[in-house]
Amino acid sequence: MQSYTIGQAARLLGVSPDTARRWADAGRVATHRDESGRRLVDGRDLAAFSVELARSGDDTGEAAPYTSVRNAFPGIVTAVKLGDVAAQVEIQAGPHRLVSLLTREAVEELGLEVGMEATARVKSTNVHIDRA
Repeated sequence: MQSYTIGQAARLLGVSPDTARRWADAGRVATHRDESGRRLVDGRDLAAFSVELARSGDDTGEAAPYTSVRNAFPGIVTAVKLGDVAAQVEIQAGPHRLVSLLTREAVEELGLEVGMEATARVKSTNVHIDRA
């Protein structure tokens, strides 16, 4: 069974190592120590905790997860057009107007609405939207 250090678990959960340590200290996620004294989380326990965390909507107040998309345009949502399956979202980021075509489900999961902050991330010819 794969085990993860607190730092590795934090990275996979998208939180700081301090947050992961606090959760372990509070008993929210079980840990054990290896022969060198490092705290480890079993892979199965970490997987179950990550699902529980996502379901609970636990807001850690921490930065968004890591991304490989580097061209970020923080701005404001200026239009949301919903179809049966697809959607179109427009963001005004300073002088730049960006338009993204994505699924309706993604727009609803992100809770995107006109007037809210969001970040458009551009990689190649794709525009990704991150909720601020």
